[in-house]
Formats: sequence, C-alpha cells, structure tokens
Amino acid sequence: MIIVKNLTKNFVRNTQRFDAVHDVSFHVKEGEFAAVIGHSGSGKTTLFNMIAGLTKPTAGKILIHGSDLTQMSDKQQATFRNQNIGYVLQGQSLLNNFTILDNICMPAYFSSTIDIFRERALQLLNEIGLEELAKEYPSNLSGGEMRRVSIVRAMMNHPKVILADEPTSNLDPENSHKVMQMLKDISQKGTTVLLSTHELEYLDYVDSVFKMSKGNLMDS
Repeated sequence: MIIVKNLTKNFVRNTQRFDAVHDVSFHVKEGEFAAVIGHSGSGKTTLFNMIAGLTKPTAGKILIHGSDLTQMSDKQQATFRNQNIGYVLQGQSLLNNFTILDNICMPAYFSSTIDIFRERALQLLNEIGLEELAKEYPSNLSGGEMRRVSIVRAMMNHPKVILADEPTSNLDPENSHKVMQMLKDISQKGTTVLLSTHELEYLDYVDSVFKMSKGNLMDS
C-alpha cells in the first residue's frame, strides 16, 4: 500500500521558487495497479523519486505499508528501498558491458546469496520468455526486451511495491503491450504497481488513474 499525504517539492530556478509537486495526496491499495498520467514536465518523475526515497520532499508524508519514508534517515531510506521497492527507471538503464544475467544480479555479486539470486533471475527470465537471452549483452536486445529485463531486475528482492516511470516510452505498440501485461501480472500476484505514463492507450491495463498537471493532482 502507498499513501501520499500533502506532498510538496519545490525548487529554485532563475531565483524563482516553484513547486514541481504541489500538495499531492492519494493512496494505492495493496496489489493495485495504478497509473499517474500527465504530460512531460507535469511532475511525475519528481513524485516517483520522492516515493522511492531518492528525493527529499519539502513537505508531506509518504507511507509504504505503514512505514513513513519522510521520517527515515538517508541510510534507513536506502535500506527500506532495497528491501521493499523496485524502481524501473525511464529509458535504458542496463550496463552495456555486462550480460543480461549479470545486470540483473549486480546488487548481489558481493553477497553470499549470489547463487540464489542467479536462480531467481533465470526463473523470472523464463517466466517472460527471455531465458535464452541470459548470456547476451544489452546491445543485442530490442528496446522492449531491455525494458522487460529492467522489470525483472526490479523484482529480484520480492518488493512490496514496483514503481515504473514511463515504462512504455519509445517502444512500439507490440512491446508496450508486453510490458503492460507483465506489470499487470505482477500486480495480480499481490505486488502494488504504480506507473507513470503519457500514453493513454494503455490505461485499460490499470485499476486506477491519477492525473497530474503542473505539479498538481487533478480529477482524472
């Protein structure tokens, strides 16, 4: 479950203060698949970075399964994020000089549980039909395949919440539908999924929609 209360983030640009996110409140139920829609510059990425604990809000609260991120230290936020949140960043985020399997298992390579991670990575790749690409490099994958691999990487720690920032951007319709169906399947297994998008044609996959405009949450 995600609860956002009166969340605000302001910045200073050319000596002028402005709110990238202004007094935003909403909640997403456990296992729900929700979307935040809005044009570029509406504040979606800033909102997601705050929910992920990567950007500190100016005001407001963020609760994930009852834990208030805004009351945590940076170290506590990092630990909480690693244990509870999977973040699919906008665009291509795989390292080109590592194989797909290595990219997915990167956070665990200095851990004693690396063998367990590799087994889970292969299992997840198999579930989405990409197991044969485990030893390939990102340059040999299509944009849609790389986006689905990024989602697999976000799923590695059994997160309670998946945040996906524009997961279908720059993808053709076929690959966009595959990505959206993958996120839908994840939510149906109990993981809360929150995505941002400006592509309204894929909203049939989601359970609820929130609309942002100029940092404000609007009636969708």
